[in-house]
Amino acid sequence: MTNEALAVFREAYPHAFLGRYKKDGGDELNKEDIFYYVYGVLHSPEYRKRFSSNLKKELPRIPLAENFAAFSRAGRALAELHLNYESVEPWGSVEEEGDPASPGRTVKMRFGKCKKTEDNPKGVDRTMLHVSEALTLHGIPEEAYGYVVNGRSAVEWLMDRYQVRTDKASGIVNDPNEYSDDPRYIVDLVERVVTVSMQTLEIVAQLPPLREMPQPENWPSAWKAV
Repeated sequence: MTNEALAVFREAYPHAFLGRYKKDGGDELNKEDIFYYVYGVLHSPEYRKRFSSNLKKELPRIPLAENFAAFSRAGRALAELHLNYESVEPWGSVEEEGDPASPGRTVKMRFGKCKKTEDNPKGVDRTMLHVSEALTLHGIPEEAYGYVVNGRSAVEWLMDRYQVRTDKASGIVNDPNEYSDDPRYIVDLVERVVTVSMQTLEIVAQLPPLREMPQPENWPSAWKAV
């Protein structure tokens, strides 16, 4: 974060954190506030929808939302959640079928099966996930799949990454069962990612409208759209 950017944001939001305790950063915006503001804006459904075409072909341009503090606080909460995904509490409503102490190896996770319908022609039950040889999870909220990372839900991203694979060229085996000595590592990680997904969606749902503000007088010419 440059000093130039800091000056621009301070000009645009002179009272964003008026009355904030010094231990929490004080009245004046700082670079950390701006970083989390950007992270919050990038999660805004309104922002993603409005600028979807631009985001496919160029770097994100960050608007000056009316409520800086709300986006900055949301971005901070999201960053803390996403950085500490391995230590959050597992999602409470998920139930385990099998041996919780010795779940066995994970070769490739797969969803459960259900009756095929017009809306679900493959008969896939995403509330059920066979994680390992001896353990299946039930009660995964369907809503959890609404948190998407790089084109797929976080849960499905985890399913893809945490499977045993052999590189054809080198013959090297990538085995996620060796990532930790804890036999429950992958099971707990799935349940924690459900928590991250659900809490992310909750935070995002509370984001306010952008309601863009005009650019301040010290807006750099290099930032203007070509």
